[in-house]
Amino acid sequence: MNSVNSLSCLPIMALRFHRWNAALVRRASSMNTSELKRTPLSDFHEEHGAKMVPFAGYSMPVQYKSGLVKEHLHCRTSAAIFDVSHMLQSRIYGKDRIKFIESLTVADVEALKPNTGTLSLLINDHGGIIDDLIINQTSEDHLYIVSNAGCADKDQAHIKNKLDSFKSEGHDVSFEPITDMALIALQGPAMVRVLQAGVSDDLSKLSFMSGVNTSVFGIPKCRVTRCGYTGEDGVEISVPSKRSVELTSTLLDSTDGSVIMAGLGARDSLRLEAGLCLYGNDIDDDTTPVEATLVWTIGKRRRRLRDFPAADHILQQIKEKPSRKRIGIVSSGPPIRGGEIYSESGECIGHVTSGCPSPSLKTNIVMGYVSAAHAKNGTKVQFQVRKKTVDGVVTKMPFVPTNYYIVK
Repeated sequence: MNSVNSLSCLPIMALRFHRWNAALVRRASSMNTSELKRTPLSDFHEEHGAKMVPFAGYSMPVQYKSGLVKEHLHCRTSAAIFDVSHMLQSRIYGKDRIKFIESLTVADVEALKPNTGTLSLLINDHGGIIDDLIINQTSEDHLYIVSNAGCADKDQAHIKNKLDSFKSEGHDVSFEPITDMALIALQGPAMVRVLQAGVSDDLSKLSFMSGVNTSVFGIPKCRVTRCGYTGEDGVEISVPSKRSVELTSTLLDSTDGSVIMAGLGARDSLRLEAGLCLYGNDIDDDTTPVEATLVWTIGKRRRRLRDFPAADHILQQIKEKPSRKRIGIVSSGPPIRGGEIYSESGECIGHVTSGCPSPSLKTNIVMGYVSAAHAKNGTKVQFQVRKKTVDGVVTKMPFVPTNYYIVK
């Protein structure tokens, strides 16, 4: 991997990102803006020069004055703050809460230790992915869940529908959306140094996908979870909405420029470099965990018991191998943003789901689905961009190595 500190290609990458971001803004701006929701930090973003766009029903910052490339690289080398308050935070209570959430997902929640979590998938009856979400087993009387903003309505409808059926069978469980907490992600290698000054808990003992309820820079009733969507070491902080601006300002002011604000544009390029899926692009209701190469989310106990939604279909797919597979591709020339994927002989073998210029690698990266026969690393593929052929190579993901912190 080329050093992210090397800026020799920055002008070219900035131009490519400007074009890519312009397309992102155009797509977002085509949405209905009449009834956009605002996060507790919306005014703060505007005051700090953010370019705001509609996203998942919210007015969200796509970038700041520093620009996408600098925001991206700063997160890789130092730290960046992302407002993710649009995400759906919720709690599930009741003595049967684990049994209930396991009836909806593929996770082995029963095996989670207190104050640890896992990425999991809400699965429909034919094995498709309703949403991806983080399930946290707290040390208290509930599960803490974070799921995608764009899926909030359908997630809640699905959960409440299953909840009614579950409770009618005499089970003790309840679902509570959280409406008074903002969610701030602090991501990057400088996170520990910046945050440790504001918490009494020893962050060196907080492993990836672990969390703790604590005060943060004097703000009580926060939950700090070591996770994120960038591939870097980082945390997501659930903070009372009324004090979210205070916390964000403190994080920005507590260092000598180590932390900057970053928007949706950098968040998207960072997650793509890390090989992470974007719901609605890379996974959806018609994509199974096997096709999406997310089999690792299915707990061993759950496979043995065959007790998760569409288990027979998904386990059969694992055994027989799927007909298509999510893969990563690197390419040169113009960035690939969508369209079909072709073999060297010109056969259509799949389609692109995500793509952008990679600021870290100084090349173009693509995620998509191809037929299983063409999914092997090193396979040469082609794209058509403005009637010109662009070459690519199937590559192992993540494109950029992840830096998740594991306590040894």
